[in-house]
Amino acid sequence: MPDVLTQTEIDDLLKALSTGELDVKEVVQGTSERKVRLYDFKRPNKFAKDQLRTLEMIHENYARLVSTFLAGYLRSFVTVELITVEQLTYYEFTNSLSNPTILTLCDASPLSGSIILEVSPSLTYSIIDRVLGGNGGNDIKLRNFTEIEESIMRSLLNKMVNLLVEPWQNVIEISPRVTKLETNSQFIQIMSPNEIIALITMRVKIGEAEGMINLAIPHLSVEPIINKISTRFWFTSTGNNRQEGDAALLERRIENASVLLKVVLGECSITVDEFCNLQSGDVLRLGRTCEEPLDMYVDNKPVFRVKPGLKKNRIAVKVVDIVRRGDEENE
Repeated sequence: MPDVLTQTEIDDLLKALSTGELDVKEVVQGTSERKVRLYDFKRPNKFAKDQLRTLEMIHENYARLVSTFLAGYLRSFVTVELITVEQLTYYEFTNSLSNPTILTLCDASPLSGSIILEVSPSLTYSIIDRVLGGNGGNDIKLRNFTEIEESIMRSLLNKMVNLLVEPWQNVIEISPRVTKLETNSQFIQIMSPNEIIALITMRVKIGEAEGMINLAIPHLSVEPIINKISTRFWFTSTGNNRQEGDAALLERRIENASVLLKVVLGECSITVDEFCNLQSGDVLRLGRTCEEPLDMYVDNKPVFRVKPGLKKNRIAVKVVDIVRRGDEENE
């Protein structure tokens, strides 16, 4: 972004031009020079900033779902916080991983390729310890995982991967499933080292233990739907679906809703003895004249003023005034 001149700098510049201290030709020549922007062909930017922002919003929702799931699964207080969404090469991602670690290859049909879900060792040891009855402490030494521990994590990660369906449904309907679990990053060379991926990093805290969960999405996988991964398309498509489908559904449900309507002719006070001795032909004064409109109640709330009458030999009322609209309270 070019620097913005202050008013003092503008005044000094105009003064220098008027006194001849600064040549106009030099200024024009300086501004006509072509600006060069550095571009690294080994690491091209394939994800636009708007697309990275959309991925951030999608996986903020995913982080909340994972937090709720792990809290119930581990019976512990769990917080999951989205840290960063950035693009980098596949080599940079795999080179930064520790060994051993939990790496899960996920098929997210209809997207091509595989999505990688990585859980840091410190977090993995804490989860396994809690599942097996421990307190999930973070004082466990780094070691290789046993077959039982890998089986426990595969079952857990299957459920975590299924949580991706809801956050992604505004963009595309996916059916994710775990296809492979590895503990060494050298065994998952599924793409070129220079291929660009979107790396979503989340910080997970389980009790006193803390670790990271990384979700790597290759650009090749989302390239067919790259235009949909934008904030404008996401909110526009969501709004259109709501107007076309949900509005009609909501209208039908309102039409079928049942409410209690009652019309109060008037009120009077009598004793219990008078009530017990009421007989056919007795007259009660209701404290209301024949010309005065009656009150119609909707779910025990006065809404309309009506007048009684007959329609096709049936007792009916005619609305003559509105007491309140919607949820407006009477003053």
